[in-house]
Formats: sequence, C-alpha cells, structure tokens
Amino acid sequence: MTYVVTLISDPNITPITSAVIEAVRNALENAGERTGDPDWLSEGRACDISFGSDVPGDNLRVVRSALNGAVIDAAIQTSDHRRKKLLVADMDSTIIQQECIDEIADFVGCRAEVSAITERAMRGELDFPEAVRARASMFAGLDSDALDRAYYERITLTPGAETLVRVMRDNGAVTALVSGGFTQFTGRVAERAGFDHHHGNELEITSGKLTGRAIEPINGGETKVELLNQYCRELGITPELALAVGDGANDIPMIEAAGLGVSFHGKPRVAAASDAQIQFGDLTALLYLQGYRDAEIYRW
Repeated sequence: MTYVVTLISDPNITPITSAVIEAVRNALENAGERTGDPDWLSEGRACDISFGSDVPGDNLRVVRSALNGAVIDAAIQTSDHRRKKLLVADMDSTIIQQECIDEIADFVGCRAEVSAITERAMRGELDFPEAVRARASMFAGLDSDALDRAYYERITLTPGAETLVRVMRDNGAVTALVSGGFTQFTGRVAERAGFDHHHGNELEITSGKLTGRAIEPINGGETKVELLNQYCRELGITPELALAVGDGANDIPMIEAAGLGVSFHGKPRVAAASDAQIQFGDLTALLYLQGYRDAEIYRW
C-alpha cells in the first residue's frame, strides 16, 4: 500500500530544509522502504514523501527519530481519499485559542476553580456532562451580558481557522463546529470562522441572569460522534471522507470515527487516539495533511 508522510512546520521557527527531507528519506529507506521524490506543498513549510509499507505505525516512529526533536509535525496516512468532504471541529482550544467557560468564570471570580475542572475534564478524568453542570452552577446570578463581554473582550480565533474552513468549503466540503461549550459562543465563532453549522450546549438565562444551569441534555463526546455520523449520512459519504479535529477527551469518539482524526495541540489521550498529531503548527496544517498546496490555499 502507498503511504504519504507529511512534514509540516512554521518556517519562521524551523523551516523544512533539504537536509531534513534527506534525513527522513534515508531513515525510511534504511528501514526497508522505497521513497518517492519530495513533493513540496509549501516551500520550507510542508512537504509530502511517499513510500510503500505494511507497517505505517512503525515508520512514524522512524520518521520522528530522524527529525531528532525538531519543531516539525509529522503524520502518515494512505495516499487515497486524502481530501475530505466533511470537517467536524471542536471549538475551545481548537478553533479558538481559549476555553470559553474559563473566560466566563473570570467575571464571577472563580476562574481557578473552573479552570481546574476544565483541565480534568479535557484529560478525561471527569464525566463531561457532570463537569459542565458543575461549572455552570458557579455562574448563578451572573448578568447575561457577561457572555457578550467574554466573547468580544477575550475570544480570538486560532491562526489558520478561517483559512481551513473557507478552503474546505470552497472545495465542496461541509463544515460543522461541534462543541461541548455554549451556543452563546458557538454561533458567533461559527459565523466568524465561516462554518456551515454549529452545535453546543446552552446556558439557561432567566430575566437577564444566568440560572446556574445548562439546558439538558448535555452534549458530550457521544453527541459529537453522533453528529459526525449524521452529517455523513446526509451527505451520502462514509466517515472515511470526514476530518475531525479537537484537543480534549470528549473529542476522542469523533476523532476515532473519522477517516482523518487530528489531535490539535491535544492532551496525551487524544494524541494517542488520533491519526495525526499537530503539536506545533496552526490550523492550516490540516489543509497540508489533505494535500492542499499553497496555490490552493487562500490567506486572509
């Protein structure tokens, strides 16, 4: 079977040089593989190297060893069906650079407590719906306009988010923001980044104040994979043609179900469950993983 190893870097930090390419090719060939010529997707930033193998997992270890700790992401996948028809993305710490619920907590003065629960939930140490309920309860009595302030004052898109979404849409993919966060944020983030659809939990608001409750049922990891499968059915495609990306434990079900499941600066459990791990690059890395070239990637 033909595989492709994709190397991706930030050229301002660690450009991919011909020496890096040769080191990776030599390592693969010393492991018994026959490699193709390097195919530059972005000069100094992203490069494909094809090879034939029956043990791609072992070869990823070989590639990472050849990189010798360089700040370069590497992923191996089959050469077939690289360009996906569905993008399902987590929001917090993936499409945006923050955890919305932690930013809300700042307005209540309980950020440390909320952040601790968030971190444990993202590592998979807590039941996700219970973690949502526990954190929402701390916001009882907060004016609802604090949600607006949190969004406008704190929330920023992750570099490459708009580019990822718009290039995939321009090439016929459907895009969905699927979050365990709150619809008071997902709608705005989805519009800003250009997603077709968004899904999230909802904070209950009465008379302009948060009640301290999230409206049931609480969306968690199983909801995310159910939505991925639902979109696949609606599009008439298999999950093989879906890309799922996230960073926390509640993203693992959809990451495992998708044809290309990506851990984006993710927790160790997420990285272990994914097909590709982006630890250094921005979200345009997901376009290079699909074989897009700079000439096809529009920058905003």
